[in-house]
Amino acid sequence: MNARLRPATQAPRLGFLGLGWIGCQRMQVLADSGTATIGAIADSNPECLARAVLHAPDARRCRTIDELLAMDDLDGIVIATPSGAHAMQAIAALDRGLAVFCQKPLTRTALEARQVVEAARRADRLLAVDFSYRHLDGVVDLRERMQRGDFGDIHAVDLQFHNAYGPDKPWFYELSQSGGGCVMDLGIHLVDLAQWLCDTTGHSELGAMLHAGGRPLRAPLREVEDYATAQWQLDNNASVRMACSWRLPAGRDAVIEAAFYGTRGGAAIRNVAGSFYDFTVDLFEGTRSTRIAAPPDAWGGRALIEWTRRVQAGEGFDPQSRTLVDVAQTVDAIYGR
Repeated sequence: MNARLRPATQAPRLGFLGLGWIGCQRMQVLADSGTATIGAIADSNPECLARAVLHAPDARRCRTIDELLAMDDLDGIVIATPSGAHAMQAIAALDRGLAVFCQKPLTRTALEARQVVEAARRADRLLAVDFSYRHLDGVVDLRERMQRGDFGDIHAVDLQFHNAYGPDKPWFYELSQSGGGCVMDLGIHLVDLAQWLCDTTGHSELGAMLHAGGRPLRAPLREVEDYATAQWQLDNNASVRMACSWRLPAGRDAVIEAAFYGTRGGAAIRNVAGSFYDFTVDLFEGTRSTRIAAPPDAWGGRALIEWTRRVQAGEGFDPQSRTLVDVAQTVDAIYGR
């Protein structure tokens, strides 16, 4: 292992691997927060490296993960590369004694997810994934209300995420690199929200339909889907319905919603007027609705900042990271794997 011994009061020194839009956005948020030092940046694309230097002028520039991992003064690594590389890169970093924060999906399959989580346990390092919607204003409050039983027994969950555009990078459409289409890109956020907010897992009685260009797809898949519906039952007996898509003509840029209904009330997280960034959180009691969160809300980098603070506090392996495997297993089931 090459992770250094760092005083608990000192901000973690991090490396960033993958400097596309999301990698640079998260790096800028972290730099502005002052919660970490950006010690190195790595990308095989010189243009991406040149753009990233604007946010981290003092960081060492690397072209490969091997160069990054050869450094002996890093505490952790932030991974924002194409999905097919996540498992290998995360395991390599963990085996070198580095904490890992990875863009979703952590991996393409549940098998890969198990391998990464086991590497984190073996190295006793903190592993986290950028499930950013957990960090919207009001969502942590909503989870606490659900765990207290404010809504009674949750028995129905309705989820949807429709993106009118779809990804602009070719690798998203290559099954071997992405692991899947709109479910892997968008639906995985919904699966995580359902399991995390309900504090349960499971996917019994699951049925799914996947389409590409209007055509139904059958397992084994040989291309990625652009529209998907699925229904399953969580271990708490709640029935989940999910729909997600790329390029759906829904009359707006995006439709994003997660609604939860119990025997004594309910709640919903919804995007505002087609926005990818503005959300409301409402509580329901009969025909009454109470809003507990609304824009503006700068939520985009909160998951990364939370992980950074936990790294600074010296936290090692978190057993809760095993829930990442649970999410991957449900996604696998939707794909018929």
